[in-house]
Amino acid sequence: MDNELRERREEHGLTQQELADEVGVSRQTIYAIEHSKYDPSLTLAFKFARCFDCTVEELFHPKLDD
Repeated sequence: MDNELRERREEHGLTQQELADEVGVSRQTIYAIEHSKYDPSLTLAFKFARCFDCTVEELFHPKLDD
């Protein structure tokens, strides 16, 4: 899944650790999501959306098969 988490985090002036603390996960989890190595749970995706005042769909984009 593609995502805009890093861009949103940087726009808000947050470090990976600060965002991790805000949503209750490790910094390593933020890194893995930003680098598309891990897809967040639906609950976590909603926490990110709430943190950045946007929708889940604005943050996360499924990779569609051609």
